[in-house]
Amino acid sequence: MVVSVAVPAEAPGQAGTAIIQLVDVIRVYREGDVETTALRGIDLEIAPGEFVAIMGRSGSGKSTLLQLLAGSDRPTAGHVIVAGIDLSRADEDERARLRGAHVGIVFQSQNLVPFLALEENIQLSAELAGRPVDAAGARAILARVGLEGRERHRPAQLSGGEQQRAALAAVLVTRAPILLADEITGELDSTSAERLLDLLVEVHRAAKMTLVLATHDPEVAARADRLVELRDGRVVADRRLL
Repeated sequence: MVVSVAVPAEAPGQAGTAIIQLVDVIRVYREGDVETTALRGIDLEIAPGEFVAIMGRSGSGKSTLLQLLAGSDRPTAGHVIVAGIDLSRADEDERARLRGAHVGIVFQSQNLVPFLALEENIQLSAELAGRPVDAAGARAILARVGLEGRERHRPAQLSGGEQQRAALAAVLVTRAPILLADEITGELDSTSAERLLDLLVEVHRAAKMTLVLATHDPEVAARADRLVELRDGRVVADRRLL
């Protein structure tokens, strides 16, 4: 199955420039007198169209890093620059605009509205991104991720793998040029996980989108073009796989 997803003409970044840049990023969480350092001086650049796997054990800082890239968290120090926007300085409206126009996010726990049918979830996602689609457009994107015939199903009526594909469809319909995926195969059986990864790779190649995938699984990470390994909040390896 070849997935065709259009990237908007205003997609930021040019070949050879960084669409994502982290400069000496530190993230410290404080609860009372207790401090926990999740990221310790991260320097990282990702070019437009790269598929980068962020790998590490639980507690290595993977999810924190993706939350910073999504603009849902702020660094304690340093700079997080995504699509030309310095998220360490941006206000909430600027960060919300980034998520609406440039960044799509798929989590391990799917962000689908449980009382809406799949096609309604897709339409809601598109509306929130400012790129509304009609029911036919929603059904088309669901067909592209292999969910034809499931348009009127609610999320609870789907398998785990189908729910993840529906969550991916809800991101793809926004036509965001950057896709962040956080441990999305973690709760899937091996067959469902492989099918979802195949779909991600097809989408990445067809749309030339920038894909950043956080995982603890070396087999999942091996599907990427580049591997960045985190340990205790630090980058300990950064190498190309393809």
